[in-house]
Parts: sequence; C-alpha cells; structure tokens
Amino acid sequence: MMQSLFDKDLPRRHMLQSLGHGFGGLVLGAMLHRESGVAAQSDGNGIQGSIGPGAALQGLHHPPRAKRVIQLFMAGAASHIDLFDFKPELVARHGQASNFGERVEAFQDGLGPWLKPIWDFQPYGQCGKRISEPVAELGRVIDDIAFVHNMVGKTGVHSQATLLHATGFQLPGFPGMGAWVSYGLGSMNDNLPTFVVFPDHRGLASNGTKNWDAAFLPAQHSGTVIYPGSENPIADLRPHKSGSYITNASESDGQSLLASLNRRHADIRPGDDRLEARIRSYELAARMQLAAPEALDFSDEPEHILRMYGLDQIPAEFDKEINAREETIHFSRKCLAARRMLERGVRFIQIWSGNDNGFPRRNWDSHEDIHRDHGPLATGMARGASALIQDLKQRGMLEDTLILWTTEFGRMPSSQGGKGRDHNPYCFTNWLCGGGIKGGVSYGPSDDFGYKPLDRENPTQVYDIHATIMHLLGIDHTRLTVRHNGIDRRLTDVHGHVIHDLIA
Repeated sequence: MMQSLFDKDLPRRHMLQSLGHGFGGLVLGAMLHRESGVAAQSDGNGIQGSIGPGAALQGLHHPPRAKRVIQLFMAGAASHIDLFDFKPELVARHGQASNFGERVEAFQDGLGPWLKPIWDFQPYGQCGKRISEPVAELGRVIDDIAFVHNMVGKTGVHSQATLLHATGFQLPGFPGMGAWVSYGLGSMNDNLPTFVVFPDHRGLASNGTKNWDAAFLPAQHSGTVIYPGSENPIADLRPHKSGSYITNASESDGQSLLASLNRRHADIRPGDDRLEARIRSYELAARMQLAAPEALDFSDEPEHILRMYGLDQIPAEFDKEINAREETIHFSRKCLAARRMLERGVRFIQIWSGNDNGFPRRNWDSHEDIHRDHGPLATGMARGASALIQDLKQRGMLEDTLILWTTEFGRMPSSQGGKGRDHNPYCFTNWLCGGGIKGGVSYGPSDDFGYKPLDRENPTQVYDIHATIMHLLGIDHTRLTVRHNGIDRRLTDVHGHVIHDLIA
C-alpha cells in the first residue's frame, strides 16, 4: 500500500487516481456511480430506508422503520434470571431441592437446589421494569427497551446455539445476519464496510469468523473485524514498519500488474464472482485507509460524552483480574465506535462480549460462579449499552437504529456447585430497542422459575426475532432468498413470524 495514502491532506479522488491503472481506477468509478444517487423509500414520517449500491433488492418490500442494526451478543450464555427476569418464587424456595416436574437433560448435570437471583432487583422507569444491580445503568433507558422473556433455543451446545443467533442455522456454512442485510440493502457509504464486527478484546467467541461470514453470498458482504482501542484496530490496514522500501512508483507498478493479471483471470472464468469480491475488498481497503482511522479516533468527542460512556479516565494499565472498570472501558469503546460508524453510514454492527477460551471464566458461561463472572461483564455491558442508547437518542438516530441484545441461551434456575448455573436452552431473554420498537414493555413471560416459557405452546424463537428485524428494515424475510444447492435459502430458513406486539 502506498505511503501517500496516509497523508490526511491528500484529496480522496487525487489519492485514488494516483493508484494508476490498478484498483484505484475501479474505486473512483464506483464512487462516481454512488454519488449519482441511491434509491430511497420513506415511511411517511421522514425516516428513509435506502437501497444502496450493490443491493440485491430493487426496492423495499414495505416502508421501513429502521435502516441500521446493532447486535449486542453476550457469548457464553447470560443468565436471564439474574439480570432481567425476576422470579420471586426462586427467592421463596432458595436452597430447596429443585423439582422441574419432568425429566431434565442438563448440559453438566447442574440440577442442584433452587438458587435465588444472585443480586437484588429494583424497578426502574415509568414502566416499573425490575432489573438487577449489575445492569442498573440500563434503568436510565428502560422505557425505550422491549424485553422478550419466552425465547427458546434448539440446543444447549454453545457453538450450535451461537450460530443459530448469528446466521439462523445451527450448522456452519450459512451467511451471518449482517451479511444478509448487506446483501439485501447494499451500502450507505463509500469508505467503510457495510457490516462491521467488534469482537471481545480477549478473542473470538464460539465458531470464530463463521458467525459473520458471507458463506454462499458474495464475499464482500462478510463482516469486517475491528478492535477499537488496540494498536492496530484493523489488520493490515497500514503497511508493516519494515515496509519502508515501498514507494509511490513501485505501488503503482504493482497495482498495474495486478489489474492486468486480474483481467486475464476473469476473462477465462466467466460467472465466477470470487475475483470480483476480491477486487471489491481491495477497493474498500484503499478507501478505509483514510476513513477508518478518523472514525475510530475519539479525540474530537466532548468530555461529557466520554464521561457518559465511562471513558473519561482510562488507566495506563489494566488489572490482571477481571473487574467492572476494565469491562466498562472495553465494552464502551466498542459502543462509542459503533455510534461513530453508524454516523458514517455503516449499516450493521455486531458487538461481542466474551470469548471462547481462557480460565477462570472471561465470558458469560458461568458454571462455577455467577457473581464472579456476570458481575463485571454485566456492569460493563450495561454502562456501554445505556450510553449508546442515550447517545443515539439525543442525536435523533435511535428512531431509525435498531438494537438487539442477545445470548445463545439462558441458565438454569437450579444451582451448579452452589454458586454457578448450567445451560438452559429451554428459556432465555432477548431485548430490543429503537428502530420502531415499542419501549417499556415485557413480552412473553416465562414460568415461575424461568425454566420454560409460561405458554409452552407459543414460545418466541430466534427466527421470530430475525423476521421482526428484517420487517423493521423494510424487508419481507420470506422474499430475500438465494438459490444454493438447489434450495432457496433465507435467513429464517422455513420459519419465523414478525412479532407485531413489539412494534410501536
């Protein structure tokens, strides 16, 4: 990559033209095409749902309520009954032998005595919703949130359950939800990816990159991984320090040669879109060299915004032990970076909390000790998510930005080893906010113990959440399909119903 690309004063078009006959010419052509305009539809209330360049859809299926999505994913399985779904019956029966009234298949035989919520619950907001102490910061925005307490999964295995939420299928090889949104609606910006992923700073969750891969969709719709706050937030965005020998002339010659080889390659492989996807990725890389560093630079954020996110005082070094302050900084960085990315036209952002390796636990998989694991993670998550919601709201962006909080499954109302909880795929909680969602409501109650939905015949499935998100984006989830291996594939497989009770 050319050293001149890092000159902030270099005009965008001049930089691209300087790439000669290589990818820069392709970039410039694409930019000029984008600047000629994009299709848009309005819901009559001033909210625009754009169909951008590269979109598979020719137009929205119905007026949208949202045009952007943020998915907050708690990797490891957060405990609904310790955070959001208060169960007085567990308090009353704490320590008694658990009796589920049926044979229970537990992941690690965590069927000890009933275990009351680890923290006290208090009511917040005009809606009076009770949430627990570690997530109390969400009380500031509780009237904007809709909780879904009767979620059910298909498995208690982390990898499969995570894929179900991320891609709509339990097996690998299917596009992530963000990839579907990128494919269907196209881009809203020239210089940043349509789908961005902020992993946990400690590493990736179950399945790694398969959670945001484009699979059989064109490869440019895969999520782009970014680590806000790290020395190199985007891998290979800039040349290595040892690459001082790279000059403008050598870069131009190299790009020219690559363009010639690519044309020859494409001519003898008609119908193969992998090269086109690769070219698009190089185009985007060139543009991101200018746009991404600015989007991730918080130096122009006012003090009161940094304070709201808990980023006003960041220690030079973090403690070796997991703590709430450290988790707040890491999660809030991603939330603030997400807001800045959304402002610049990124359409889908995935923020992860928790990774798939390390011990003691550094994720939400609290088999041993809910207090130790959930406490810091939940406190940091709640501060960042609350600040993000407040920030979007004060900027007028919450009304067309849809936020989904999810986790692969819940945790059992019985104890495991006295202080932990086993997996519970039979019931868990999601919550949604903004983008046409009705705030201050709780939908689909669970039973007295938080073990299963109260109405076992009509639970809410992951497909229903996905269908509702697509609906709010102006997409009929049954009509955005791709023929693959003889099957018309879609995000919701052959399932899914829009939850109209959640829509304002």
